[in-house]
Amino acid sequence: MLEKYGHGGDLRTAEEAYGLPAEHFLDYSSNMNPFGPPPAVRQVLAAYADKIDRYPDPAVRGLRTKLAQLHAVDEQSILIGNGAAELIDLVVRQHNPVITGLAYPSFAEYGDAVHKIGGGTLPIPLTEAEQFELSEASLLQSRAADFYMIGSPNNPTGKLVRPELILKLVKQGATVVVDEAFMDFVPDEEAYSLLQEAAVNDRLFVIRSMTKFYAIPGIRLGYIVGEPGNIAELSRLQVPWSVNSLAQLIGEAVLDDEEFAAKTKNWLQEEGPWFADRLWESGLNVYAGAANYVLVRLPEQPGLTAAALQNELGRRGVLIRDASHFTGLDAHYCRFAIKLRPQNERFLAELKGAMAAIHACSGMEGMIE
Repeated sequence: MLEKYGHGGDLRTAEEAYGLPAEHFLDYSSNMNPFGPPPAVRQVLAAYADKIDRYPDPAVRGLRTKLAQLHAVDEQSILIGNGAAELIDLVVRQHNPVITGLAYPSFAEYGDAVHKIGGGTLPIPLTEAEQFELSEASLLQSRAADFYMIGSPNNPTGKLVRPELILKLVKQGATVVVDEAFMDFVPDEEAYSLLQEAAVNDRLFVIRSMTKFYAIPGIRLGYIVGEPGNIAELSRLQVPWSVNSLAQLIGEAVLDDEEFAAKTKNWLQEEGPWFADRLWESGLNVYAGAANYVLVRLPEQPGLTAAALQNELGRRGVLIRDASHFTGLDAHYCRFAIKLRPQNERFLAELKGAMAAIHACSGMEGMIE
């Protein structure tokens, strides 16, 4: 199982499982921008040796200022964190909710953070019949929750959540944390993001990740937006110097590359539908969303499960996410990243070969029996 630690992109585990060096793998299990980091990242790295002997800015003022300008919000409404994971943990500890409403399937760390503080969770099922979209009817059945954590685009479904549904929860008195880790990939993100609303609403928070869009997962970097009073409380809970100086400098640098951002959004608008169509042609059920990954359901074929496909592709140097580990999905669901055309073409060829190999192996087993 590649999801030994609960995530995709675990190349060390892949090396141990398949006996191949990390650089050999085509990694479709993690959802990074396939263009790689913007050029400015290398420039920052080259110059960083002369700055490593200094403490980082404890208030992360340079990056906060740039983000405030980018989103047109008050600097005091932003807190930078060591990746989105730290911020999920912080906001749950700050509110200490009794019952948290979680739409399943979703990012496992929402529930993990709640369970760490002894809180309970109220599942809000996302169904295949509704294409895994969060509906108002489902939310109405979750009134026992006083706190919600909602992904938009959701992981692993990629589905956006209508802002009016979230705001309705807030108006009813609930506190809502919206995880917009993949919102940067959405061309019309202004129509779906609640970031500006969160900056002035004391019952709403928005979390953003910088690692996915800018392909810098080795540098843990994210931020949360909320009403300034709430952000001040979160800051008091945060470990001092949580965000190292290299992460701060890289964060400031990548925000200046508007060409990189435009290129990425244009790529996904074209490549996402093309990739989804090819997967349909391969016999998979595709639940395409708005992010740089796609949830699929494998066809009913003897021996063909997400785990079997992951193992067969892994032996071929290709990694995928076994989505059956997400609550609410069964053994036939996988999640694939979307990459550049040459990579996607290789992936599709390997996928076809792996499915054929599993089919042949199942046929042989049937003959032996």
